[in-house]
Amino acid sequence: MQFKTLLSLAGLLSTSVALPTIDVVSNKFFYSNNASQFYVKGVAYQKNTENATSDDSYVDPLADEETCKRDIPYLENLGINVIRVYAVNASADHDACMQLLEDAGIYVISDLSAPEESIQTTSPSWTVDLYKRYTSVIDMFHQYDNILGFFAGNEVVTNSSNTDAAPFVKAAIRDMKQYMKDSGYRDIPVGYSANDDSKTRVPSADFFACGDDDVKADFYGINMYEWCGDSSFSSSGYEDRTKEFSNLTIPAFFSEYGCNAHRPRQFTEVQALYSDEMTDVWSGGIVYMYFEEENDYGLVSVNGNSVSTLDDYDNLKTELASASPTTASASAASASATELSCPTSQTNWKASTDLPPTPNDDVCECLESSLSCVIDSSVDEDDYGDFFGTICDLTNCDEISTDGNNGTYGAYSYCSAKDKLSFLLNKYYEEQDKNSSACDFSGSASLKDNVSTASSCASLLSSASASPSATGSSNSSGSSGSSGSSSGSSSSSSSSSSSSSSSSSKNAGAVNASPLSSAQLGLLSLFSTFFLGGLSYILI
Repeated sequence: MQFKTLLSLAGLLSTSVALPTIDVVSNKFFYSNNASQFYVKGVAYQKNTENATSDDSYVDPLADEETCKRDIPYLENLGINVIRVYAVNASADHDACMQLLEDAGIYVISDLSAPEESIQTTSPSWTVDLYKRYTSVIDMFHQYDNILGFFAGNEVVTNSSNTDAAPFVKAAIRDMKQYMKDSGYRDIPVGYSANDDSKTRVPSADFFACGDDDVKADFYGINMYEWCGDSSFSSSGYEDRTKEFSNLTIPAFFSEYGCNAHRPRQFTEVQALYSDEMTDVWSGGIVYMYFEEENDYGLVSVNGNSVSTLDDYDNLKTELASASPTTASASAASASATELSCPTSQTNWKASTDLPPTPNDDVCECLESSLSCVIDSSVDEDDYGDFFGTICDLTNCDEISTDGNNGTYGAYSYCSAKDKLSFLLNKYYEEQDKNSSACDFSGSASLKDNVSTASSCASLLSSASASPSATGSSNSSGSSGSSGSSSGSSSSSSSSSSSSSSSSSKNAGAVNASPLSSAQLGLLSLFSTFFLGGLSYILI
């Protein structure tokens, strides 16, 4: 009998039994129904965009029932209990695939971001739009018991030069946990997936694991490719990594693993990963990946409706079947739970424990309605960057700026680029005594008619501008109407780099522009015509 027929028969014989949810206790996962320990035995499951339409930046692997019917039997036969998906369409129907996965005993860890909707490594931000994206994914998937957790970011911090991005990811974790609480959802774990950078991996793990329960990450993943070929626990680097992470107070696992320097992969690291040498610290891992593509990391080759298993598949199945990790009890894990101090500012880690405020869509809508001078609708969004450079040379931009190293975040830093640019234009216009020529920029800015601010908006804006957001220590009402603490450190935490006295932001310390004469305004208008008309492209 062919393998595919056997898999289909196994699916028919399976009974639909609801999976217990997975809980976090100290640095381990446990089944909620019997408190027995849960180890991640996973595979990354998402194709690249080669078969997507021209408008798609990703293919949602859980929105196609026929594809799930094709692949899930192979995943089940492999002996895994988790898949990781990197981007999902929150408006699509996932019922069929999630039920098929549940029937197969498989949980899902989903990234909350998407390729064009994520916290960026350079110029990071935590905005109203990202808040809406992240919460939309939670709204879609919270209903499924086999959702194990969510990643709020994947390899956002890549090295010691961009650790300032970490507070934005941790703010997202804080806000998603608060959103689920306010929405009455179950407490689905939210974590972070890091890269294996030698200089940042330890302080990064400590940063995300430290702080109060409503702020810190619930788990920590690291994309680990150190074990290549026929290696060992000591020579691969696994022993050193286990020692480095031994004090971590939340579950840690390999969010990706499976070096492909030697094909077919033997996956001998599986025995080490689930051995007593590692299971006190690590909770398993996720193999990269199911689909064979140009990067040669696949377990199967797919051609239409036909699936062919590769040697990597067979080798992984054998290794997973022989892995038999010892288990701990939830009560023992709870009794041994400890708190972790946040990392202090150091050469390779500068991230502040003061976090960005919770994005508040109401504040941004009120801000937009209160402005007289705004960016003209004719200006292309691609030109906003050049315009910011122009206006920030004319007025102080602190209200829309952020600095994750010092923990300073402007009151309107989470609003859209359009709203922030309009705010600056209006600010400059008012500094010029509302001279109409100060709201022109050769037609790139214009005055609105009938500007009015409701009393509720006036109160919101006053609260936002008066709050101590410059230190990241304020509570801000979120888009969902919730309130989130901006402090990322606990009482036991060490002080962070937020005590630094200077900002690396381009506009930090800028002075307000003094009023310009009519002649100067004319020259400015001429400059704007030339600049916004294409000087930047000429220079490029």
